[in-house]
Amino acid sequence: MTMATTTIRIDHAALPDHFDRSRPDATAAAIETALRDAGIKAEASDIFSHIKIELPTSQLAAASTVLAELQLI
Repeated sequence: MTMATTTIRIDHAALPDHFDRSRPDATAAAIETALRDAGIKAEASDIFSHIKIELPTSQLAAASTVLAELQLI
């Protein structure tokens, strides 16, 4: 059985001021760490103009809570 995956994209220009836009790789790492600390199996990476976050769709609600706390959504 294949697990459903959700991809979330966050534009670099939309990042809140508390994230260093000049270091998108560090921002992706910080987001991934926050999600993993919350028990969410996510992978975040810097992709040219945005941060790409991939996670199991079954964890989307929990991830949304974490991303809202980080002021990303």
